[in-house]
Amino acid sequence: MITDGSEFADGERLVLDKALVTALRERRNELLTALESREKPVYGVNTGMGRLAGVALDARQQAEHQRNLLIGRAVGGPPWLPPEDVRALLLVRLRDFLQPWSGVSAELVQFLVDRLNDGFTPAVPRGGLGSSGEIIPLSHAFQTFLGIGTVLDDGVETPAADALARRGAEPYVLGPKEGASLLQGSPLAVMHANRGWTEARQLIQLQTLTEAMAIDVLGAPREVFSPVMAGGDDHLRRLLEALTGMVGDGPVRSEVVQAPLSVRVAPRALAHASRVNTELHETVTRWQTMPGDSPSFVDGDFLPGTAYHAVDLGLRMDAVTAALAHLGELSVQRTHRLLDERFSGLPPQLTADPGPRAGLVPLHKRAVGELHALRRLSTPATLGSLDTSAGQEDVQAFTWAAGEQLRAAATHLFAITACELVTGSQARHLAADGVPGLGAAYEWVRSVVPPVEEDRPLGPEVERLIEACRSFSG
Repeated sequence: MITDGSEFADGERLVLDKALVTALRERRNELLTALESREKPVYGVNTGMGRLAGVALDARQQAEHQRNLLIGRAVGGPPWLPPEDVRALLLVRLRDFLQPWSGVSAELVQFLVDRLNDGFTPAVPRGGLGSSGEIIPLSHAFQTFLGIGTVLDDGVETPAADALARRGAEPYVLGPKEGASLLQGSPLAVMHANRGWTEARQLIQLQTLTEAMAIDVLGAPREVFSPVMAGGDDHLRRLLEALTGMVGDGPVRSEVVQAPLSVRVAPRALAHASRVNTELHETVTRWQTMPGDSPSFVDGDFLPGTAYHAVDLGLRMDAVTAALAHLGELSVQRTHRLLDERFSGLPPQLTADPGPRAGLVPLHKRAVGELHALRRLSTPATLGSLDTSAGQEDVQAFTWAAGEQLRAAATHLFAITACELVTGSQARHLAADGVPGLGAAYEWVRSVVPPVEEDRPLGPEVERLIEACRSFSG
């Protein structure tokens, strides 16, 4: 039951509370009354948009304008957002519409809820979006409510009119300002930031685990991981305390004076990743308190906003991507050290039969390839503005691109992490029992990828472990 603009559980069936519907209708009536009595232009309602904002629209043009807004700007194409991202995008838009500054009708909110409940999945482009804000992807998303454009039914491109008909739904007829409201703000950026933050948090937890495995297998001296070395850095202190809890005062190889650098500095890199990811989450949380429409209906008046310029989300997603790339570099290096008998004291390449068998060296090569792709994503995506709309819109944030890069970076790091997990598990299998605090983690990895006694094609097993990592909860 939806009673306010709170977050919604993934996959739950949504029902609008009657009191909420009443509040939406009251707010809508206030907006319509304000529109009728207002003498000044209201951007996107009785004027054009962008460079044409100075063009006044007569009553006939206003009646068509909201529909036209969603049609003429749909210039994108495939590849499309995956269905789970489209649902998340629609949920962000729904949350926006439940806020007091929106003023869209209860009927539009109910239509959106119905489409979420019946699996309606608009085909939303994931690239080629050079506009200020997100008008291109949002026009693709919401023109489908009018029976125009394309949806994805079980992954198959289908005319929106046919998809609505199969659901027994009539195309929605937009009221005043509703087309403009559907196009405004940055729900695509918020969706990426929410999902990217969640994925990065999982990866930081997993990378903390792989670091602990490396400390354990390599018999690394523990002094460098003392929490006292964190000083006033709370993120670093928490990481060091977590590692200490996992590896404790386990055995240290007497001949090891210092562990490889990739092992020693990992807590500092993990702390940085945790810090910038926390900043991303805090920024998303702040966004939920700010009007996203432009103009927004606030205190009985129509106020222009700038929520289409989600630069603060974009730059923070860029920062998280860079932090994940560095974690990937450390992970690939640790994996290589685990395969090297000079560091591990174990059979070369972690095989009991070096020479006739390759062991896990091919797995490291997979990780190197993933890292190569990951590094190329670490260039900031948010920067790079150009003039559009004849100079009226002369800057863009490209936050959608920062989101795409963050999500792609996470995909590569999940693969790198899975490769290191298998390597650490195999190393511990060939050695004596490790520290008790990691026993459950080793068993979790082995339940998906058993120890490698003979060379075998590990690709499918690694993919299964990647999926298990995506649902990892620490």
